[in-house]
Amino acid sequence: MANPGLRAERDWHASLPGVVVTAAGLIGDGAGRVLVVKPNYRDYWTLPGGICEFRETPQAGCAREVAEEIGLALRVGRLLAVDWRPPLAVYGPDARPSVHFVFDCGALASLSGVRLQAEELDDCRFASEAELGDLLPDTSLPRVLAARAALSSGSVSYVPGAEGS
Repeated sequence: MANPGLRAERDWHASLPGVVVTAAGLIGDGAGRVLVVKPNYRDYWTLPGGICEFRETPQAGCAREVAEEIGLALRVGRLLAVDWRPPLAVYGPDARPSVHFVFDCGALASLSGVRLQAEELDDCRFASEAELGDLLPDTSLPRVLAARAALSSGSVSYVPGAEGS
């Protein structure tokens, strides 16, 4: 959307559409499973992560959210997957689309050092690829599978969400 020169730059910039940005960490166990957490406010599991704060980079958001949720300060490695999702109807007509980043956050030998954020999480576990389909929502499963595949391929996956989801 070009600014036709009719508005001040600040006003024009403020009128541009926005997106919600989230970041999550893919944390393995060294045996092919990934760490998933169970939010107490949802019926499904997810990767540790969450919504980035205003002006927060996705990498910083990932580090902050992982530390808040599982109590560990892990190194946020390379980007594995990016997923664009259309706005969800449940949020109303002014809902924004979202962009989800998944970063490599390494591996844990065990869950012994994990300290769950009691206000938001009920549980955590390592899950195999076969189990992920039963645990994750359909909207995030492709993103997590793409991130897992990117670990071995060395590439970054773009997983565009379906229109109207």
